[in-house]
Amino acid sequence: MILAMFKTQYRGRFAPSPTGALHAGSLATALGSWLHAKAHDGKWLLRIEDLDLPRCVPGADQTIIQQLSACGLSWDEEIEYQFKRTHCYSDALTKLIDSNKAYGCRCTRKQIEDAQLASGRKKDRHGELIYPGTCRKRTDIIEPCAWRLYVHDAEIESTVGDFVLRRADRIFTYQLAVVVDDHLQGITHIVRGADLIDNTPRQIYLQQELGYQTPSYVHLPLVLDNNQEKLSKQTKATAIDVSSSKNVLNALSAAALHIGLTDHRLLAKSSAEIDLSVSEWLTVALSNYQTLLSQGLIKFA
Repeated sequence: MILAMFKTQYRGRFAPSPTGALHAGSLATALGSWLHAKAHDGKWLLRIEDLDLPRCVPGADQTIIQQLSACGLSWDEEIEYQFKRTHCYSDALTKLIDSNKAYGCRCTRKQIEDAQLASGRKKDRHGELIYPGTCRKRTDIIEPCAWRLYVHDAEIESTVGDFVLRRADRIFTYQLAVVVDDHLQGITHIVRGADLIDNTPRQIYLQQELGYQTPSYVHLPLVLDNNQEKLSKQTKATAIDVSSSKNVLNALSAAALHIGLTDHRLLAKSSAEIDLSVSEWLTVALSNYQTLLSQGLIKFA
């Protein structure tokens, strides 16, 4: 793949994990990233992040594809599946190991938790464990083991430390896979949920260590539930209903309201008040988004 071919054009992507169907939060992200790509006359790609197969729900990828199609959010190239690209992640990891930028680690989660407590630092509820560097200087570690990236960045060291690139069960982590995928697909702009903001410094650092270009990142506000928690599959968020055009318009209207669109034709209180087809709705939405974006009125996290 000749990556230089991609760099003259906006290339965005939506990359859901097939652990369940799309819900209101993931649809808002999909719509926001699609509108941002089309507002820049760019391409919008779909990638299924199914690397952690034990967590994937059989058939969820097809459900997601059907939901996006029903909402008119069409992608511009062939769908990519992560599980088919493990050789690419292996090559990237080997490059880091060979250049002494990654090392083997045999620490258990319990050992890391104990080390963090011993240092007087308590893990935040939604925070991550900070790796203390226990295995950094060890030379006797052999497979099976996890592989970590040597981190020489104060911000990352204080929030997570040397992070894992491949787990001891030989599953590559999200951090490595997403960086390699974005590079190979020539992604220039990433629009995603604010829950991934904390990952951005790690991914930029890893891009630099691998010699990759860094895309532009923007993050959309999260859709929250009644308890002010992130709407997610883990909290059993309700799947969007695409069984009829009215239901699709209802779902799109809610997503548009969340990302800040203002055209009254998009935001009717019920789909019965929306006198548009799905394709017409998207045309109006794109025009509204372009206007608001040019005026600096689209709010990112």
